[in-house]
Amino acid sequence: MEHRIIVLGAGYAGAIAAGRLAKRLRRGDATITLVNAQPDFVERVRLHQLAAGRELAPRPFADMFAGTGVELRLGTVTGVDVELKTVTVQGAEGPEELAYDTLVHALGSAWNPQGVPGTAEHAHEIASRPGALRLRDRLAALAPGQSVVVVGAGLTGLEAATEFAEARPDLDIALAARGGLGDWLSPAGRRHVREVCDRLGITVHEHTAVTEVGAGHVTTAEGTSFPASVTVWTAGFAVHPLAAATALETDDTGRIVVDATMRSVSHPDVYAVGDAALVAGPGGKPLRMSCASGIPTAWQAADALAARLTGRKLPHTPLRYFNQCVSLGRKDGLIQYVTADDRSVRAVLTGRVAAVYKEVVCKGAAWGVANPTVGVPVRRHPVVPRTEQAPATAERG
Repeated sequence: MEHRIIVLGAGYAGAIAAGRLAKRLRRGDATITLVNAQPDFVERVRLHQLAAGRELAPRPFADMFAGTGVELRLGTVTGVDVELKTVTVQGAEGPEELAYDTLVHALGSAWNPQGVPGTAEHAHEIASRPGALRLRDRLAALAPGQSVVVVGAGLTGLEAATEFAEARPDLDIALAARGGLGDWLSPAGRRHVREVCDRLGITVHEHTAVTEVGAGHVTTAEGTSFPASVTVWTAGFAVHPLAAATALETDDTGRIVVDATMRSVSHPDVYAVGDAALVAGPGGKPLRMSCASGIPTAWQAADALAARLTGRKLPHTPLRYFNQCVSLGRKDGLIQYVTADDRSVRAVLTGRVAAVYKEVVCKGAAWGVANPTVGVPVRRHPVVPRTEQAPATAERG
């Protein structure tokens, strides 16, 4: 019998995991089904560009996975039963139940309004393509001089504010930071971010917690109100709620607790990758939700699963950070070099060189998704009988 593998979610982590499995397992021995709500791959790291009015090239999954052996199933995942090993998918023809032998959970994350009053009703998000498109239309309708407040000054907020300010210099762009601007960066990194914000005319409100979002304003914890024709909320992400509704062991945020091979510690037939997984990085520190974390976890999960099924040695993918890549508009950027556990060091790249660096990283990640079976290995391995598969005891940590 063929080993049935279902991958839920086709973001960076899910799509890469499916493609990597397809080039490691022999056709006929395993089926790989990739379930996703949309027919196209979304470059999530570019959604701030889409919102600013720039066009992104379409990337249909049907073209990407043609001839790879990966079956694309379009639909929304509405349920997972990890005891019966079934997935319920709501597709165009109605609900369908799919059975699996191994599940790869890669449903990822979405924006997190964090319960702040008025956010869900009045704020925009750029964590999804539909959200970015709605924001694009809203920004395009703004008249010169109207105000845009970006709440949250992490990587997403910085990229969004600078992109909007560069694309629409006629608007009044503000950035609300709960702490200091770029306070996790090195001194050189913080200095460059501040210089770019000043050059682009972005008003930065530091040490400012937004506690309410209105139809035309935001209110802070100090009771100050700022005008906001448009509010963009980038203050954190929340994982898909489906895993927490199952019997899988999850943390208090709903992320699936996994071992060093990305396998659920409670259900060994389930792997989790990307934002869906609680992964211990260097020093036991959990990896942050990001493309930089998601892709290596997809490599590790796919390689470990393929190794177990084919009776080969379990691999180990280093889960560490090298840098944080920040676009600051199309012509500027910041590459902040970091330690393995994501702490900033003195070294940075800035300016146009950094912008080119970031662009190469983005294109490389998209290329990896679009060419799922290119590269090693040169041959696929057969699935061996269960008694010959790699032992289930494995690396935790």
